[in-house]
Amino acid sequence: MSDHHHKETFVTKYIFSTDHKMISKQFLITGMFMGIIGVFMSMLFRLQIAWPETSFSIIEAFLGHHQTDGVMNPDMYLALVTIHGTIMVFFVLTAGLSGTFSNLLIPLQIGARDMASGFLNMVSYWLFFISSVIMVISLFVEAGPASAGWTIYPPLSALPQAIPGSGAGMTLWLVSMAIFIASSLIGSLNYIVTVLNLRTKGMKMTRLPLTMWAFFITAIIGVISFPVLLSAALLLIFDRSFGTSFYLSDIFISGEVLHYQGGSPVLFEHLFWFLGHPEVYIILLPALGLTSEIISTNARKPIFGYRAMIGSIIAIAFLSTIVWGHHMFVSGMNPFLGSVFTFTTVLIAIPSAVKAFNYITTLWKGNLQMNPAMLFSIGLVSTFVTGGLTGLVLGDSALDINVHDTYFVVAHFHLVMGVSALFGMFAGIYHWFPKMYGTMMNKTLGYWHFWITIISAYGVFFPMHFIGLAGLPRRYYTNTNFPMFDDLTNINVFITVMAIIGGLAQLIFLANYFISIYRGQKATQNPWKSNTLEWTTPVEHIHGNWPGAIPEVHRWAYDYSKTDENGEYVHGKDFVSQDTPLLEGEEPS
Repeated sequence: MSDHHHKETFVTKYIFSTDHKMISKQFLITGMFMGIIGVFMSMLFRLQIAWPETSFSIIEAFLGHHQTDGVMNPDMYLALVTIHGTIMVFFVLTAGLSGTFSNLLIPLQIGARDMASGFLNMVSYWLFFISSVIMVISLFVEAGPASAGWTIYPPLSALPQAIPGSGAGMTLWLVSMAIFIASSLIGSLNYIVTVLNLRTKGMKMTRLPLTMWAFFITAIIGVISFPVLLSAALLLIFDRSFGTSFYLSDIFISGEVLHYQGGSPVLFEHLFWFLGHPEVYIILLPALGLTSEIISTNARKPIFGYRAMIGSIIAIAFLSTIVWGHHMFVSGMNPFLGSVFTFTTVLIAIPSAVKAFNYITTLWKGNLQMNPAMLFSIGLVSTFVTGGLTGLVLGDSALDINVHDTYFVVAHFHLVMGVSALFGMFAGIYHWFPKMYGTMMNKTLGYWHFWITIISAYGVFFPMHFIGLAGLPRRYYTNTNFPMFDDLTNINVFITVMAIIGGLAQLIFLANYFISIYRGQKATQNPWKSNTLEWTTPVEHIHGNWPGAIPEVHRWAYDYSKTDENGEYVHGKDFVSQDTPLLEGEEPS
């Protein structure tokens, strides 16, 4: 089968491809395009926060008739915040991590010819692409895009007449997300079946690289939690279009009493956050899995505590599904129930700390190869720890009430989820780029990209903790009406400058990525001297991944710097591929 030649046209190879390697590139490039839109939106609304009432020609040029003389109005500000959050959480980080690297690595690292269903894999991508297109189209409807925040709480999202952004833009948002959820569910089921059923001979679950464990558990979380968001969206569509009252009750608009009775917006909060919190780990776990592989490879050491790392992934996955209520401490929740959610939330610190300490221990006294992928992986560990510490504040109901809906929350989740996940995605791209394209990315540009990005990321989100503690509320398009916040103006200006620098730094990455595809140095088969099976495939992509027989696995993925009692490398080198047979007397791993 692997030697069978498939005649492919441009359409079947690059557009409607069923090859997991091509589909991974499609997810990544689509996610990068959406990322450009999302980051550009953040730069626009940061201009408004730093210099309110100031006219900017760039705002008028891009936002057109929605603005007057280049000054952003409140409706457009809220719309930009809404779509920025939606795009970054769902269309960039989910696509850039699960969509890209699950597709690229699962068949290669478990020793499979392709995904369990190449056709469903293709359908998953094209549903994702259609949902992305619909989300972009929603930016151009006459009344404006959805404006209820990325959490789309009713009644703003349930009443088309509530505000301009509650109309057609909100409907398109819901349609886009319904299609996105279908894409994610199809993809997740495919990943689960592939990992369970298509592992090569000798690839026991306890020999899987940690990347595979991360993608496998992430897919399970997605299958459990995404249908709940779909249910929430469908009930919201019923309220909007068919006169039901799932989320609405006792509504007044301009003195008019609407006929809705008996619903509760808190029901929507429960349904949304049952997906919303696991979504944090649907994004973060793949990034942590990639980081595990990259740190071990570039430290030239076995990953510390392999089984503990697997246990922490499973514990995080379980706990992430029972802590959604910590987003709702100010919703009138019973204090006893709040204490339960506080307990389960703080409990997540234990498996998270296991991962952080195991990364640090793996780095300790390692022969560190400080390439761009390694730097971004270490950067992820840094932001994961610093962002996670503030999660202890927000996970405590008594403390959370004081900073709820302030910039403290924005700082926390951007650091622990947004920046950490982006760093994991960048690390993965730099590390597996040779496997995707057969060429190497420019290392010098990678260093510039990393240092500017991490400095600007901390420059943006570290000060936000302090303006949040000072009480500055999120989602306000200007704070000029509140004299108590006048002293924070200069901090907001500094944050905006750093955000613009960080946004522009991504142009370095984009240039490096696309130029390296065509002009990058040709890669060797195993440029990082890594152990996992993907580096045993030819540099040139072939149908079925391996020419001839699929390799058989004899050991785990982390036999780095394995020495005998004399301190000599067992196999004469500091890495041993998983398909290398055991020597006589060598302990199996």
